[in-house]
Amino acid sequence: MKRKVYLDDLPWEEALGRYLNYLAGIGALDPGRPELVPVEEALGRITAAPVYAGISSPHYHASAMDGMAVRSSDTYGASETTPIQLKVGEAATLVDTGDPLPDGCDAVIMIEDVHYVKPDLIEIIQAAPPWQHVRVVGEDLVATEMIISSNHPVRPVDVGALLAGGVDRIYVYPRPRVAILPTGTELVQPGSNLKPGDIIEYNSRMLGAIVEKWGGIALRREITVDHFESIKAALAKAADEADIVLINAGSSAGSEDFTADAIRSLGTVLVHGVATKPGKPVILGQINGRPAIGVPGYPVSAYIDLDLFVKPVFFKKLGTVPPAVEKIEASVTRKMVSPIGVEEFVRVKLGQVGDKIVATPISRGAGILMSLVQADGMIRIPQNSEGFNAGETAPVELYKTAREIRETSVIIGSHDLTLDVLANFLRRKFPEATLSSAHVGSLGGLTALRRGEAHCAGVHLLDEETGDYNVSYVKRILPGRNTILVNLVYREQGLIIAKGNPKDISNLKDLTREGVSFVNRQRGAGTRILLDYLLREQGIDPEQINGYDHEEYTHMAVAVAVKAGAADAGLGIQAAARALGLDFAGIVEERYDLCIPEEYWDMPYIQRLLEVMRMPEFQEEVKRLGGYDLRDCGKVMWQG
Repeated sequence: MKRKVYLDDLPWEEALGRYLNYLAGIGALDPGRPELVPVEEALGRITAAPVYAGISSPHYHASAMDGMAVRSSDTYGASETTPIQLKVGEAATLVDTGDPLPDGCDAVIMIEDVHYVKPDLIEIIQAAPPWQHVRVVGEDLVATEMIISSNHPVRPVDVGALLAGGVDRIYVYPRPRVAILPTGTELVQPGSNLKPGDIIEYNSRMLGAIVEKWGGIALRREITVDHFESIKAALAKAADEADIVLINAGSSAGSEDFTADAIRSLGTVLVHGVATKPGKPVILGQINGRPAIGVPGYPVSAYIDLDLFVKPVFFKKLGTVPPAVEKIEASVTRKMVSPIGVEEFVRVKLGQVGDKIVATPISRGAGILMSLVQADGMIRIPQNSEGFNAGETAPVELYKTAREIRETSVIIGSHDLTLDVLANFLRRKFPEATLSSAHVGSLGGLTALRRGEAHCAGVHLLDEETGDYNVSYVKRILPGRNTILVNLVYREQGLIIAKGNPKDISNLKDLTREGVSFVNRQRGAGTRILLDYLLREQGIDPEQINGYDHEEYTHMAVAVAVKAGAADAGLGIQAAARALGLDFAGIVEERYDLCIPEEYWDMPYIQRLLEVMRMPEFQEEVKRLGGYDLRDCGKVMWQG
């Protein structure tokens, strides 16, 4: 079979508009036959017709207070000087809140305003106007009044109003059924014994959860291998069972990407490929009048295409519109370069520092699922833009609420595993608070403080002349700025090496041997500065080290590189080696501090962190990571 590659490279808005118009023209967006459901089971459903009250509410004149029901005309003229007495059981009747008014009564006097002269005789000193403290018939709802319109999402208050109006069943649109087909010979189910090349199939679970959050029914299918006839058969069956068919992976132009041809063989492919990054190889088509959409296998690409293309189709089928996305303006902390001609979607961490919201970009890889987990929002870089410069303002679509962003402590600087423990205990002790940490190295952290982009910076910068940590760098990078250095931990730095140490590596000299490869940290990282200092001290030329220019941005990334065999050794902390079951050769203990501008010291962003750092359970958890000493945790080490 002759394969086709991308048919289009359209802007996604144009592709979506073309697709929705096409689907509307063939009736594929019709919501379907309405369903009659009990009101008590209708929460979140979309009404297919207006709903009218069957009865008035209240349907009788009801007392709104505990008191005496009376005829208002019997009370006229009552005052402190001319009180009126009423016979209980004749001119006045005792009622409780909600009781029907006795025949002839049209007002209620609160029990607090009633004076008993005798058990069967009361005295009042103020007249009661007609309908005082009475809920008249239809005060809330009048029979035949419309309670809610069609195309209305049923809310909890609507459930109450419908039942109050005598309605116990309503017509709603059916919940769209979305068939989700994972494809790929390399996929295995969660819990399988993994071998090299296996990939756990989690996309269908993620996509299905989103569909169910929207109010749909996710029909998750079994994995289909990369075989044209098998994919075609799975698609045909899904189109018979579902309202929307979503097929995951095989949407690009590789030798085993059969999705577009399979959809085309059963129906129509309208669009194949849009000008977005990630998410370019999306397929928009139909099978048997059902929308059929192919999304890439990379999780971030799949997530973005689901939002851009599946969501609008889904909510059209549901008879309503997608929920509005909350947006804010944020100052970009690092330059974001983007190619002209594609709209790029960049995940960011957010926090409020001073009077501005700051956005720090995180990993932009289409396969980095954790970039979605960690992201607080998304910045869209338009097609005709080359990106944003540091300090420029950009609109951000929020994944969290604005309040959560305002309650976020922002740490930018050197990476340490302790920050994850700190974030966890912060959330446990202060549920409204979060910690956002971005790993740009110690020098990058201090630079971020200088630009007003963080509340504090994680630093471990060795002064080669004095042997002290951090102070000289703070003075140089933040001259004239009142700052405080608070210790978080002391930690052991050394060589992270493969389990069993097959290359017999024990010191830095061993890195110069033939056949030994190394993975380094990025320029500006405290670990990189420490390495360069140690190499000079021992007279080792960096050019003698195979892999000196191989850079990673975190200790865990270094450990992963060693674990995966991409390097034999890397300089990092003991906790990272221990986390992945690697060997470790200690070299030096270093001090890791938080550098805090004095103006933030008394703010909750910092005081909450300091309180958590003093918690014994936090310190015990850090110690269990290995390679840490907390003798000065929370102690002010220097104040400038």
